[in-house]
Amino acid sequence: MTRIKICGLTRHEDIDAVNRYLPDYIGFVFAKSRRQVSDERAMELKSRLDPRISAVGVFVNEDMERIVKLCGQGVIDVVQLHGDEEGDYITRLKQKIRNPVIKAVHVGKGKRAVNVYENIGDFLLFDTYHEGQYGGSGKPFDWSLVEKPDRPYFIAGGINRSNVLSAIETLHPYGVDISSGVEKNGVKDGELIGEIITIIRNMKPGGNNE
Repeated sequence: MTRIKICGLTRHEDIDAVNRYLPDYIGFVFAKSRRQVSDERAMELKSRLDPRISAVGVFVNEDMERIVKLCGQGVIDVVQLHGDEEGDYITRLKQKIRNPVIKAVHVGKGKRAVNVYENIGDFLLFDTYHEGQYGGSGKPFDWSLVEKPDRPYFIAGGINRSNVLSAIETLHPYGVDISSGVEKNGVKDGELIGEIITIIRNMKPGGNNE
């Protein structure tokens, strides 16, 4: 079963929606973004989150001690590094925490998704390359650029109800990461969250999913 991550939660209503539909993961964005949350806000939202859902903290070139603190406080269960973090940084971080680490790799405009983070991150996440931006573009990339890595990976970048089945059937990822695809007017929409989760979980392996 393909895992589901709903990223960029900021409001109590967002937590209520995911508690109703139970994706596998949700994401709190700590990096500068219109979906950014403070440490205190994330702690408050996490306290309302169903414990069956794992909270992912999304960081871009963050001070390591902040990540360690949030992990230690139980605010986040999984760390997602979405910036320019290299092998040494990830190795040192993993020496300080027991939480799984997802490393984002940006794909597009000639950038192929090669296994450049071999033996470092627990998971990879392939997202759309956008100059001057670390994610959240809401646009898909050319999936043919993905070279299957040696570890579980997520697909992000413009995933929505119209293309999620195709993404899963084409790439067979461990999980899909969805943000703008479940938003209306820039905020998370409970109906869209429920709809896309239902679509994914009703998939017929190897069958006709139209």
